[in-house]
This record gives sequence, structure tokens and C-alpha cells, in this order.
Amino acid sequence: MLNKKIITDIDVHGKQVLVRVDFNVPIQAGKVSDDTRIKAALPTINYLLDHDAALVLCSHLGRPKGEVKPEFSLKPVADHLSKLLGKPVFFAEDCIGPIAAQAAKTLNPGDTLLLENTRFHKGETKNDPEMAKQLSTLAEIYVNDAFGSAHRAHASTEGVAHFLPGVAGFLMEKEIRYLDQALADPARPFIAILGGAKISDKIGVIHNLLKIADQLLIGGGMANTFFKAHGYPVGDSLIEDASLETAKELIELADVRLRLPIDIVIGDRFAADAERKVMSMAPVPDGWRILDIGPETVDAFGKLISKAGTVVWNGPMGVFEFPRFSEGTFGIAKKVARSNATTIIGGGDSVAAVKQAGLADEITHISTGGGASLEMLEGKPLPGLTALIDKE
Repeated sequence: MLNKKIITDIDVHGKQVLVRVDFNVPIQAGKVSDDTRIKAALPTINYLLDHDAALVLCSHLGRPKGEVKPEFSLKPVADHLSKLLGKPVFFAEDCIGPIAAQAAKTLNPGDTLLLENTRFHKGETKNDPEMAKQLSTLAEIYVNDAFGSAHRAHASTEGVAHFLPGVAGFLMEKEIRYLDQALADPARPFIAILGGAKISDKIGVIHNLLKIADQLLIGGGMANTFFKAHGYPVGDSLIEDASLETAKELIELADVRLRLPIDIVIGDRFAADAERKVMSMAPVPDGWRILDIGPETVDAFGKLISKAGTVVWNGPMGVFEFPRFSEGTFGIAKKVARSNATTIIGGGDSVAAVKQAGLADEITHISTGGGASLEMLEGKPLPGLTALIDKE
């Protein structure tokens, strides 16, 4: 379980607190179009404000690659957060240097300041100690509540904790608690569902989950490489030739615990209006490609999910952004939502599918961090968490 101090373990009253949040949110026409991640940080922000702390918030947005690019400015996020809090949120047009220092200096207890995008400086992604040190001069305490960035050792996620006492926020604590519990002591049967395009992204995850999970259900593009490793002709389907040997090894290692689709949905091209056919596991004709799992697979996977004690799902079952090839992903989303298990979903696409299906409220925990949750499922330590103060 989480062996790090959280904000309730320290005295924040009247203190200036630097909070690393994950405000990497979509912005359209200068306005936030999805505020899920901002709302996820509100419990930590409100707790600190209720305890008379002065807040200096920092985050990255997009990939400006160390350059100032107006389309990646966090100013619209400051405006949106101000509406959510019902009070002004000050904005500093830099995250370090004299502009940030001056803005931080004028804060009173109960004030909130959002700094400009940390990735406007090359030092952020390089975990430059000088940038981390400059960030640390803006506050007395550091709180990391950005689970979505905890797998990255950057100046604002890991480096700054070497200069300030660092603790976890409520979102970080919640994320770690759910994923830790699923991996350390899951209610059984423990069913893991993995999708997405590539095996190579998830080899470590599969290896680690095979030590823990009772069943590993595979869908999405990554299933195609397993099919080819089994000797099934897959037509023009997306496969990873470089991962074929790994897929063979995983099939042997997993024995019956690794379940592949028993029927598939194929298309004559990769397009929303492609011709669609459902077929059992037979040779895929040339010119056709696997784009979704079939209805029999949804039922078979669903039977396993219905008996589960814990379900962890990461990655869609097909090209769900094309409505014709979305039934597998939405079908699994319904099975997971209707399960009596503890259900945990991570990864942008699977989370998006659950939300689109209107099932988000029926999931035990929806993770805000795709990459971070994958690294936890792989059993890797998260640099942004490791750097925080241990519980005594």
C-alpha cells in the first residue's frame, strides 16, 4: 500500500504550497473542452484552501517541446478553474524566473495561482536540477497530485521533491490505493483485459499480470500478433512482426490463462465506412483486416467478467472510433460495468469508451493516468511517487 505521506499527514495551515496537478486537458477555441482532470484535482485543492494554504499550481499541457507556444498556454485552464472554485485564480505567464517569483510572492492564505506550462522550458522533461530548484523557491511544501505524470522523472514531478518536503495529494493517494490493492491482494478471480494496438507497449505488463491474474483477456490490434504467432492467417491486419517470438513465448507461458478472441469483425480497409463482416477464427481473406472482436467473444469474455472479484481493463477491443467497429469495446464496457467486481479502468481509449457508453458511474475507479497505470501494472516504481517523503 501507499507508504508515502499525504497532505493530511503534515501541517499546511498558513503555508505556501506548490502543487503539481495534471491539467493536461483538451482545449478548443480557447476553452477547456473536457475538465475531468481538473475536477479530479479539486479535493486536494479545496482541502488546502480550507486549511488556509496559499496555492501555487503547476502542470504541463501537450508537447510544446521546450518552446513557448500560445496554443499550449494554461491560461484557459486558470479561467476554467476559477469558475469551478467560484473565486479568482491568478495566472503567471511563466513557471520560473522573475514573473513566477513575483506572482508567488504576492499570494495570501486562501489564494490560488496557476503557473504557465512547465514544458515551455526544456529543463522540465530533462529533469534539470536548476529548474527544479527555481520551482522550489515558490513555496514551502510540495504536493504531487499528478498521477498521470508520476511515471515521468521531470523537474516538476520528481526533481522539485529533492528541494522541498514532498507529499501526495488525494488523487495520487486514491490512484495508488486502487491499483496497489488490485496487484497486491486482489479479490478473486482477478481478470485483466488488455487491448490497444501493440504488444510491444505491454510486454512487461503481460509478464507481470500473468504472475497475478487468473485470466488475461486479449483484444484490439495486439490480438492480431498473437493470432499470427498461433499460425492464423490474418490478411492485411495490423501486426508487429518484431513481437511474434515474444507472443509465442507468452502463449506458452500463459497456458490456458491467456484468452484470445474466438470470433472477429473484419473490414475491407481501415476506414469508418469500410465493409464489415463478422467471422469465426478462420483465415482472414487478403485485403481484409481485423478491426474488432466479435459478439461471441464479447459473450465469452463477459461470462468470465461476470464471475470476477477484480477486473482491470486497459486498452480498447477494436477501432472503436469507427462506429461499425465499436461494438466489441462497448460490449466489454457494459460487461465490466454490470459486474459485481471491483472494476478499474486505465488508458485514455478505454476510459473514453466507458464515458461514451454512459457507464462511467458504474465503474469502481477510472484512472486519470494511462502511462502511469500501465507502469504500475508492470510492477515498475513511479519516480514522481518514489521522491515523496516516506511514512514513518
